[in-house]
Amino acid sequence: MISLSKLERLPRHQRLRKILKMICLAEEKRLRVSDAPGKNEAAHDTELVELLIRDPDFSPAAASALREAQSALREAETAPGEDGGSPARRALNTVRHILLAETGRQAADWDFLDTGGKLDPAKRRVFPGMLIYLEDIRSPFNVGAIFRSAESFGVEKIILSPLCADPEHVRARRSGMGCVDLVAWQRSGLDPLTELASTGLPVFALESGGAAPGKFAFPKQGIMLTGSEELGLSGRALDMAGASLGRLTIPTYGAKGSLNVAVAASIALQVWAETLA
Repeated sequence: MISLSKLERLPRHQRLRKILKMICLAEEKRLRVSDAPGKNEAAHDTELVELLIRDPDFSPAAASALREAQSALREAETAPGEDGGSPARRALNTVRHILLAETGRQAADWDFLDTGGKLDPAKRRVFPGMLIYLEDIRSPFNVGAIFRSAESFGVEKIILSPLCADPEHVRARRSGMGCVDLVAWQRSGLDPLTELASTGLPVFALESGGAAPGKFAFPKQGIMLTGSEELGLSGRALDMAGASLGRLTIPTYGAKGSLNVAVAASIALQVWAETLA
């Protein structure tokens, strides 16, 4: 571990990057309750923040937040066995994001840490027959985000078109936060879905030009079709929905007039789940 005196002699940008790495390790350690930091390590975390406080180039808001973080860490030195949601971890989280911004690394979705360990499938409530089809969604981030919402709102299975982004992509896994392993999924073209629809399974499209969630008749079982970020659903997919339940539309009131596909899917799934709960 690099000494504080050596850190202080480094050029500012290099010093901040080194401290950022050390703060990341300290925060991750606090996520593992069985590996909580001892008193010496907790004191070292406080000294790192003290070193940052002596830096005159932070903005007033950042400097104030660093002082508050140092106070929280100092109090935690007498109680090192804290859980992941402790004031000490919150303080380290604040310091980490200040350093990310200061070094020009604005936080991305994968910079946000969550409590460790795999999700427990036994805690999931699944609504049998609640399916969602992702047609040609190109962004792995959006695919992962939809998996996370699908897990939260009881989706039984996600069906991905042949050209949909891979749920195993690193960005999909990062935004999915463990949910890619929890929600069943498969790849399929529209032909098998057409066959399912012919047996009476309801189909509806999440697309513009339809009924708002409060006026839409959600089925007890069915398939929600969700289209690509740029073009929406294909004509064939819209025809399938038109022959069944039609279109569901999330009303918007801004100049943009549309939502990110993962956000729209999340809203639709929450309302659908509420009708099933």
